[in-house]
Amino acid sequence: MSEQYALHSEPEAASEPDAATPSEAKRGTDWKAELKGIAWLVLAVLGFHSFIAKPFYIPSESMLPGLLVGDQLVVNKFAYGWSFVSPTIPNPVAIVRGAVFHQQVESWGFQLPHMGGRLFGTLPKRGDVVIVTPPGRNTDYIKRVIGLPGDRLQVIGGVVMLNGVAVTRGPVHDTLIPVDGNTLCNPGDYPGALVTGAGGKQYCKLPLVTETLPNGRSYDTVELGYSEGDNYGPVTIPANHVFVMGDNRDRSADSRFSLEDQGLGGPVPWEYLGGRAEFITFSKSGNGSWNPLTIGAWFRGGRAGTSLHPSGGK
Repeated sequence: MSEQYALHSEPEAASEPDAATPSEAKRGTDWKAELKGIAWLVLAVLGFHSFIAKPFYIPSESMLPGLLVGDQLVVNKFAYGWSFVSPTIPNPVAIVRGAVFHQQVESWGFQLPHMGGRLFGTLPKRGDVVIVTPPGRNTDYIKRVIGLPGDRLQVIGGVVMLNGVAVTRGPVHDTLIPVDGNTLCNPGDYPGALVTGAGGKQYCKLPLVTETLPNGRSYDTVELGYSEGDNYGPVTIPANHVFVMGDNRDRSADSRFSLEDQGLGGPVPWEYLGGRAEFITFSKSGNGSWNPLTIGAWFRGGRAGTSLHPSGGK
């Protein structure tokens, strides 16, 4: 008999999972990827601030009554095109000096070397509220455009004359601005203006005059009586220049004053315009403290969303 041989496979042992490699067993943070992501985020923010919009904090009273110290604005960076003052480039040394050591610094950013002209440039309209850099400096002012290229501008007794015609002025009327940590109503600047209302609340009582420009746009200005800037010119505004003034006419260093006097030195070349102010996002009162329980006192009510475009006209 022939033997029949059957092939029988031996039972296989249960398979063990492959041992994890050290890199798989303990995967650490990919710091290179994290830093790359942060770098792209920073570039995106800086690009947005440089070419689209950026926040702006009001540090002075030169634009009373419409803008108070502590107001935070949105500035449109593309309204007039772009120039050498447009890019936002942080200066780490200035940031540390200002934020950590509380030293006085002109700006927390670098400024590019001066270059004339604008990319896709357009001139502002009369009455626009603009951010402007004084020539030769690295800081921002906020003012209102009054004169355009070709205008013959003069100020006589506080009245603005454009091409020999006085800008329309309404009657003097008062406004009451609540006094807080940022609105102090300093007696040296506003003698006799500090008044007390109902419930002991203090206000700064300021006399106003409404101006209406030739294009029909109007806004309020503070009229405190005679000041050094009440007589100026006449000057003819050159091509691609604008003449700007603060609404708080007697407390504003603007185109009427020299650079040495912290003004803007006359009509400003349009490449020094950083953008157009659009609206208020929020307003800091200067009251309260770091205690979270005082958060209700940190901000002024009723100012968020306020448009900064003058009324009327076009």
